[in-house]
Amino acid sequence: MKLGFGKIKDALKGGAEKNAGAEKKERIEEEIEPDRVEEVTIKTRTSEQKSEDESRNEPKNESEKKPENELKNEPGKIPEKGPMVPADRAGAKKTGLIFFPAFDWAISPTHPEREERLLYTRDQIFEEGLMDLPQIEEYKPRLADFKDIARVHFCVPDIKAQATTPHRISAGSCLVLADALMRGEVKNAFALVRPPGHHAMTVAHGNRGFCNINNEAILVEYLRKKYGIRRIAIVDTDVHHGDGTQEIFYNDPDVLFISFHQDGRTLYPGSGFMNELGGPRALGRTINIPLPPGTPDEGILYVLDALVLPILKDFRPELVLNSAGQDNHYTDPLANMRFSAQGYAKLNEKLAPDMAVLEGGYAIQSALPYVNTGIILAMAGLDYSCVKEPDFKPGMFVQAARDRQILKEVVATQLENWKNRERLVEAEVAKHGDFYRRKKQIFYDTDMIQEFQEETVRMCPDCQGYVTIDSHAHRSINDTRIFGVSVPIYACASCQAEAREEYRKRLNYPEYEYVYLQDKKADEYRAYNTRTKQETVY
Repeated sequence: MKLGFGKIKDALKGGAEKNAGAEKKERIEEEIEPDRVEEVTIKTRTSEQKSEDESRNEPKNESEKKPENELKNEPGKIPEKGPMVPADRAGAKKTGLIFFPAFDWAISPTHPEREERLLYTRDQIFEEGLMDLPQIEEYKPRLADFKDIARVHFCVPDIKAQATTPHRISAGSCLVLADALMRGEVKNAFALVRPPGHHAMTVAHGNRGFCNINNEAILVEYLRKKYGIRRIAIVDTDVHHGDGTQEIFYNDPDVLFISFHQDGRTLYPGSGFMNELGGPRALGRTINIPLPPGTPDEGILYVLDALVLPILKDFRPELVLNSAGQDNHYTDPLANMRFSAQGYAKLNEKLAPDMAVLEGGYAIQSALPYVNTGIILAMAGLDYSCVKEPDFKPGMFVQAARDRQILKEVVATQLENWKNRERLVEAEVAKHGDFYRRKKQIFYDTDMIQEFQEETVRMCPDCQGYVTIDSHAHRSINDTRIFGVSVPIYACASCQAEAREEYRKRLNYPEYEYVYLQDKKADEYRAYNTRTKQETVY
């Protein structure tokens, strides 16, 4: 199956060395039992990562060293060096890629989410010679550490139960490319990995929407902790609403989440409507764009030009990330849209994300090789005009007049919400006292779990406040109830102390089987089993 652009290979022979700077990581785990509480501490940083960080952060002379008392600002924590400074990428010319098809993971042998999703793409791209182009740099994947996952998720009962080795490699591949991006080795990057992740929420009781852990959210928190990146925009172009990513950053004013997707009234997960704008202090930082079924290239690119790009320009993020789902394609078996490979490539060219992470897309032969090739060429700044599906003809899909009017109304409404976001925040905050609460019902369609949650947000005047989640999951065999406390990375000292006290208090509540602490400010993560009285520290 040739795509018809073999001339690129001939014109640009003698590509760059591959896999530069990507070394195999070794992981170390250790168990420690303190005197008072039986506690399991898991070292999640690899020896090579540690030595690399130390060498990069080590002061060059005595005058650069900070006094020890300036570093002691985290309760119960040994002082750590600050975040690394990202390199200037102005001179970077390559696009970083990782392929990870996850050969040994599938929901079932015939499930749409299986290894063939990437095998056809990988074989075609290698056959056509894209990986030999000097504009492409291929990297090797690695495992995400447990701590990387704990920054985002309360995994029930623990991380090992929810994140298999393929899940950790899929997430870890994103972190490898993030490091390459921040070191200035590449101008942009594309993680062609599976399993996907954008339906996975903060609490992970199982698999929903083919997702267990959220690769994009893990990437965001990694960039924040390691490199001090604060303002990040995530544009989700999957045909399904990115409800997991939305939920994780719903109360975070520093993360702009934009999702355009097939209208939730017609497709899983049944969410992503325009009134879902964010929590009280983050109103307007969630922008949902429900698209009518049958929307072609014209409609999606119109929304990009008229709404997404103006908002991104106004928000001025430090990084733009793309949840690059490919199931808007006209041949995808799970949805009803009419996007083409050319449309995807043009979208990527206009959006110009710093990094793209593969999400869905299940037309294994008729779409994925073409769409992925178009995106790779667009990210590398190469001509993608010859990448077309064999049956595609320009003009074969036309936007219906009625749907064109719907899209205009969506754009107008969301531009107004964005314009008035500060006023909306002020009005919403005034409605609440010290705490904001909301109740949610979440269905895990893959594992048939019904979850009931009560989320509570501390309405702090000095920061975005900490969050607690009381989660009760109903399964066919047994029920599980957990309590999680999450401290944002930029929390004030008062919220951090109050949240940690809330965690300690809940350890004595017998109705919870597990209690979790997610202290992103201290980069400390705890999981307590109330039955065994064992605490795991990541």
